[in-house]
Amino acid sequence: MASSEQSDLFAAPAAGAEWPAAVSAAPAPLAARMRPRRLAEVVGQEHLLRPGSLLPRLVAQNRFGSLLFYGPPGCGKTSLAEAIARETGSRFVRINAVMSNVAELREILAAARRRPEGGTLLFIDELHRFNKAQQDLLLPDVEEGVVRLIGATTHNPGFYVNPPLLSRSHLFRLEPLPPATIAGVLRGALADVERGLGRRGNSAAEAVLLDLAVLADGDLRRALNSLEVIALGLAEGAEITPAELETFARERRIRYDADEDEHHDTISAYIKSCRGSDPDAALYWLAKMLAGGEDPRFIARRLVILASEDIGLADPQALPLTVAAHHAVDFVGLPEAELTLAHATLYVATAPKSNSATLALAAAHRELKARPVQPVPAFLRSKGGEANRRLGQGAGYDYSHDFPENISGQDYLERPVTLYTPKTAGWEAKIAERLARWRALKAERGGAQPPP
Repeated sequence: MASSEQSDLFAAPAAGAEWPAAVSAAPAPLAARMRPRRLAEVVGQEHLLRPGSLLPRLVAQNRFGSLLFYGPPGCGKTSLAEAIARETGSRFVRINAVMSNVAELREILAAARRRPEGGTLLFIDELHRFNKAQQDLLLPDVEEGVVRLIGATTHNPGFYVNPPLLSRSHLFRLEPLPPATIAGVLRGALADVERGLGRRGNSAAEAVLLDLAVLADGDLRRALNSLEVIALGLAEGAEITPAELETFARERRIRYDADEDEHHDTISAYIKSCRGSDPDAALYWLAKMLAGGEDPRFIARRLVILASEDIGLADPQALPLTVAAHHAVDFVGLPEAELTLAHATLYVATAPKSNSATLALAAAHRELKARPVQPVPAFLRSKGGEANRRLGQGAGYDYSHDFPENISGQDYLERPVTLYTPKTAGWEAKIAERLARWRALKAERGGAQPPP
């Protein structure tokens, strides 16, 4: 970045003057034109902005340090940063981590050191795109107050922001905007003559605006730009009808990333819906993943895991069915494989549930860590080979099939321990009955005593 350009970036507006609009060969998008100019104009996020909350108090006193705004696209992160800069009269430097580099960052920080009076507000959009070295470069100047950082990220800061930088910042989580809030902004944009579409005279019924807001998935920027596209496709003064909205909606793509927060959150909701035996919710999240381009083999693998982790012995058919579904998805491919995934999802969601296998395995691991490892009893050891026979290995083993009900009564650990506790759902209820009977037989024959 040239020094002359840098000085322009640091120039603060005159008292009472509006900040200059970005120079562009074409008009700015509606979402940019309608961006809030003051903190009070920011919509939604009442949990952060209601009177008396921490953020408004910090801004009013101009005593905040560095801030991190975490939330989905279009929820107001950039709007908050710009509004804070205006209200505090700070020099405002905005960069995008995707396009920035270390050289530019060093130049910005050096310029901030040369002009300490008034303070510099450095806004870094998509902060998660900076690597560790770039984030570390910010630390000294953030810590000394040379710059006040406002970082915006759509990714969980706990995973994508360096712990030292995170510990020096106030973290604020922003939520997707509710449809009613978005619809209100759309209504204002249609009427606003100065910055919105008011000069065109287009109109829309409240129900149409609300439907458009729902399509935006909580993203106000997407909603405003969608409104502009629809309006510009009509004659001035024309009404936006449900028919126009339906035509626009056919081209809609839901928000879904390949391997980041939306991916993890959606698969988490899918798994928990299956575990919670809600087939409707499970199918909804399945459809969202498929519409977003999720790898169907990934979904199938999760179903196989669910079959053992959460269904287990309550329905032993769940595992072979989900394994078959995994093979079928690989063999058939999309779009027909969607039917296979729906079939397996419904089976898993409606099957009786038991996590007894999961709990039993965890108990076995805890037993191994907490106590000395038990040796294999001599009568259970292999007696193959002459040396083993001379050592008496295998001697004294009672062959189970030689006894009534195939229960010899022997213990197969030197120190018997109960790790598996069957549950009473589905098939596992019969297993519980069977084990109780076997414990009684072992007690009769001198083996382990049944549990109290």
